[in-house]
Amino acid sequence: MGLEIDRTEFEEPDFEAFDRKLRTNLDALGQLLARPGFGEGDPTIGAEMEFAMVDSDGNPCPINRAVIRDALDPNLALEIDRFNLEYNATPVALAGRPFSALAGELRAAMSHVDAVAAVHGGAVALIGILPTLRSEDLQSKSMTESARFKALSNGLRRLRTAAFHIEIEGEESIEVECDDVTMEGANTSLQLHLRVAPGEFARTFNAAQLAAAPVLAASSNSPIFLSRLLWRETRVALFGRAVDYRMEGSGWRPARVSFGHGWVREGARELFEESVALHSPLLPVVSGEDAGAVVAAGGVPELGELKLHHGTVWSWNRAVYDACDGGHLRIEIRALPTGPTVADMAANAAFVLGLALGLRENVDALIPAIPFRLVHDNFYRAARDGLDSILLWPAPESPSPIAHRAADLILELLPIARRGLAAGGVETAEIDTYLSIIEQRVHSAQTGAQWQRDTLAKLERSASRQASLGKMLLMYMERMKAGTPVGEWERA
Repeated sequence: MGLEIDRTEFEEPDFEAFDRKLRTNLDALGQLLARPGFGEGDPTIGAEMEFAMVDSDGNPCPINRAVIRDALDPNLALEIDRFNLEYNATPVALAGRPFSALAGELRAAMSHVDAVAAVHGGAVALIGILPTLRSEDLQSKSMTESARFKALSNGLRRLRTAAFHIEIEGEESIEVECDDVTMEGANTSLQLHLRVAPGEFARTFNAAQLAAAPVLAASSNSPIFLSRLLWRETRVALFGRAVDYRMEGSGWRPARVSFGHGWVREGARELFEESVALHSPLLPVVSGEDAGAVVAAGGVPELGELKLHHGTVWSWNRAVYDACDGGHLRIEIRALPTGPTVADMAANAAFVLGLALGLRENVDALIPAIPFRLVHDNFYRAARDGLDSILLWPAPESPSPIAHRAADLILELLPIARRGLAAGGVETAEIDTYLSIIEQRVHSAQTGAQWQRDTLAKLERSASRQASLGKMLLMYMERMKAGTPVGEWERA
């Protein structure tokens, strides 16, 4: 989230000073984006992977500080709950074999972390939401000891004076309250980054928005929360509600977790301006940087306040500014779950990035044929129903859009993803390897979410729900470690 946080409480003058710095940061960003050659360069991809740790029975294991201390890996970072960590992969060029490089690094890192966790009675679990979580695992005492997380919690609770209320309608609907933001920590995701030249940003971002629903439908891996069968990708519902600071009766206010509010018209700056205009700051930490002076001198400012604020507005696709490498822009794709295997995650990355790049060339013709609100609705239908969801897709002739079953639409879109990857310089064998995993998953009708649901149903014929959840997770982890993509896992 940009600047380091070493305070947990703030006063009104802090917010006023922070707001002034946000305005100067926006001005500096606008000047940077107008600078000839700014942000140009070959596309690269990166990833942040959150993961959970469990004990021998599959229950959450709160050992993240011990593991990060002993692992001695600078790419590991703490997450909000004590049983979670994050691994930040090394960025690689899109051209060549980027997904194999990502998969190789993640396998090596998780093998090392798993060995360290074992010393402390834990093991790595690559899954969107641990199915064994109980409400007591997600209260304030579960939060990682960190000034940053405490400050974030205080910032949200400053705006919301009541408990966080979580209500999710699903096959087995749930309604629960939590005294802190720690229920957000139930979610673990694979967040992908694509470096984009400023002149290509708007078209690429709009294409990523269009691609989000079918890719999410193919990737679902979070069907259970607090023992309830909910959405195929329950993370999408849970994250939005777990940090929702809005109070009932307070009038319309935008959610901090959203799919967005419309198509990008010109470029990245408008997304940063939107964050500042629509959302109150949570963490008003002010740096000593004079961003305007840095730009005037021909330099590249950090824009710490803008990055920090924008990092507390959790759009499912998000613009990123980075001062590294002469300064550049990235699109962060945040909707995909962790797991089931490293191969599955690399395939998900190939599909979403390839589809965004493949749709980009024609996106200006596509988006008039489907209103943004329908793309927004597509995303939430995909999260709820996975491969069985009905998605609307722009058609070349009126009437448009046309309804498709997600599984059928995905197969139609794979050639577009293939073209997008090929145009980005990805090797043919690499494309074949990873898009075939998506194709097999669709043909088998078996995502991670579906495997979990089917296996739980079988186990519950002879055991209680809680016992079945633990056994199902251990079975899942055996297959996860073997590494065979989920579309090929033996059915329950």
